[in-house]
Amino acid sequence: MNHPKTPRQRARSEAKTPLTPSVITGLNNVSLAPSPTKPTSRPFKGRAPTAPGDLTNPFLATRPKSRPSSPVKRIASAGIPSSDSFRSQTTGGVIRKGGVESRLEVVTHDYVPPPKHEVKRSKSTPAVNRVGADKRDRFITNRESTDIAAVAATLDQLSLNPQPPSPTHAARLAAATGVPVNRRILGYHEAPPAASSSDTTLAQQREFAKPLYAQRPGALSTSTGATTNKTRKIATQPERVLDAPGMVDDFYLNLLSWSCQNAVAVALESSTYIWKADTGSVAQLGECPEGTYVSSVDFSNDGAFLGVGVGNGDVELWDVESGQKLRTMSGHQGQIATLSWHQHILSSGCGDGSIWHHDVRIPRHKVMELLGHTGEVCGLKWRSDGELLASGGNDNVVNIWDGRLGDVGEGARGTAKWVKRNHTAAVKAVAWCPWQPSLLATGGGTNDATINVWNSTTGARIHTLRTPSQITSIQWAVQQKEILTTHGYPTNSVMIHAYPSMERVAEIRDAHDSRVLFSCISPAGDVVCTGAGDENLKFWRIWDVASETTKKKKPPTTRETTGGRVNSTKEGILRIR
Repeated sequence: MNHPKTPRQRARSEAKTPLTPSVITGLNNVSLAPSPTKPTSRPFKGRAPTAPGDLTNPFLATRPKSRPSSPVKRIASAGIPSSDSFRSQTTGGVIRKGGVESRLEVVTHDYVPPPKHEVKRSKSTPAVNRVGADKRDRFITNRESTDIAAVAATLDQLSLNPQPPSPTHAARLAAATGVPVNRRILGYHEAPPAASSSDTTLAQQREFAKPLYAQRPGALSTSTGATTNKTRKIATQPERVLDAPGMVDDFYLNLLSWSCQNAVAVALESSTYIWKADTGSVAQLGECPEGTYVSSVDFSNDGAFLGVGVGNGDVELWDVESGQKLRTMSGHQGQIATLSWHQHILSSGCGDGSIWHHDVRIPRHKVMELLGHTGEVCGLKWRSDGELLASGGNDNVVNIWDGRLGDVGEGARGTAKWVKRNHTAAVKAVAWCPWQPSLLATGGGTNDATINVWNSTTGARIHTLRTPSQITSIQWAVQQKEILTTHGYPTNSVMIHAYPSMERVAEIRDAHDSRVLFSCISPAGDVVCTGAGDENLKFWRIWDVASETTKKKKPPTTRETTGGRVNSTKEGILRIR
């Protein structure tokens, strides 16, 4: 609260003047303007603030006047309007007071700042909606609008070392090689044209198949010739080649079989032929009905009979010695891609995934049906004792069936003992081990190319080996612990693997001009016959089964003792038909 100023010297009357009604009225008409007060650091506590000029407040004292107010202030405070002469003086900027003129600069109009000129921008539109806009990408070079000749001329002018340490030497080198000094030796050009080949389709197939096997383990840098290790040597050329025109190039078929009587059966289109290795004679066994083809062949265990599977679903039984067809067993709904014998039971694998057991002795030949595949059955093999049957299909499944038939009838069904789904492609290569019956070897197709060895007693997978290409057939060596496999694109090879190490012992690359599809082993177990889509049968001597005593006491062979033939598998090319 502000303290009132001390008044100047003024006589203080002891007598108090009473407030008359006229004085009270005059005081009420006077308006007291609020005096400016300094803000306090903290508000007044305990009592509400009072309005300025409140006369009823006993704590608010009026400030005493030292002198009377000026007439001008009194007039303004009283609200009296000014005269017209005063207004005209103020408008003209001249004020006369007491004989003195004062000129003032009078502002008659308010100051208005000039408007700012802003650049108006239109709404942005995407580049795709602009008509005639540049549609090039700023991150991708537009080669169409690039002048290649100008760029090349610029590159020619560039030089990594414009001032060589020895200009004379560089000039001599440029003159000797015929290359300009400031020109690049290596440049970007189109790929060279592909090498010309007589068979363009085969070249394209091999080119397309190369990326599938480029990163596989065991792939070789070259696919010509043969490779063997230090402990094993095999012939790189076949001992005999037979011309087999009309051999079907189909992965799922089985068109080759070798009997215990040393005869080879081969199916060529709609005909079946028998080639006897002892005499080298060829005989046509028969032809299938018109409009169909032979899809599989297999000899019986004694070699006296031949089972022939036909594309229309029939299974034919032929007498090898007489060359006559004994019977035709029908009932399948698809082609018979594989056959397998055990005694008087002939098992057939059909394209619909079913496997039938045919008893060739009785009229009602179907004695059991095995349903375990959803794709075509392309691999089928009985074990030598007849207790188990192995099958592989286009559904990538390997099934091992219990082969003990017992007392069965036409409607009997069988279930698989083991079901293996480790392969990732069709399983056509199936083979039982001759010297350890519990072992089963299987091989997968193009997308798998893996050899798996199974224990049929426990169902466990014992060994696994990845190969460079699809496996079309697999064979166990008779007198050695080795496995032979034939392969398709791109190697077209014959491989020999040691067991149980699964190490590759030897390989014959490009054994045929096309993929090697079929294989069979001679009764002695030393020669392997292979067939392919190049319409050739090749005989390879892979194993030597002769004992040491036989080598020492081997009598000299002459044309007289062998009937004018030194060796039935000597080099030469014969024609089956």
